[in-house]
Amino acid sequence: MTLAQIGTRCVSLVSTDSQRDGDDVDADSADADSADPAGPLARRKHSLGRVMGAVYAIAGLTHFLAPASFARAVPSGFPRPRALVYLSGVAEVVLGVGMQFDRTRRASSWGIVALLVAVFPANVYMATDDVAAEFAPDHLASVAQAAAWARLPFQALLVLWAWWHTLPESGTQTEDDADAGAETTS
Repeated sequence: MTLAQIGTRCVSLVSTDSQRDGDDVDADSADADSADPAGPLARRKHSLGRVMGAVYAIAGLTHFLAPASFARAVPSGFPRPRALVYLSGVAEVVLGVGMQFDRTRRASSWGIVALLVAVFPANVYMATDDVAAEFAPDHLASVAQAAAWARLPFQALLVLWAWWHTLPESGTQTEDDADAGAETTS
């Protein structure tokens, strides 16, 4: 199964209403969920995109507040670590702000997917070269190392979250759909 198929399956799971037996849900919210086939998570997609954007913008700003710390996380084979830290910080701020606007949300989501893939080597470096331990006091070094390893699969979830925002909203028409519809009616 490809990553795109896995992502599509995940999106279809969260965008369908799947009330389970035994769930404690009041009657009003159950009626509202069953009336909307998009599902509760899909209805919050717009808000979740804004939250994601805010998180990336804030994370990007931290690259400027503590560049030396971020530079230590850049693998040693990469040139100019501090410049890469600033570049990734600018990218996170710009893409995070882009998530706040409908017009730029899909492009920003694709940018976040690319950014997450681009910074993955730094995450691997932090986990495999004990760099994460440098960011914590000695008594918490093992916790920092465990967190660095846990971040690796979490990165895939972040990619899926960003990718979800590249998909058109259910019930909305993309430019490609509009062009295809215009061609068929001509």
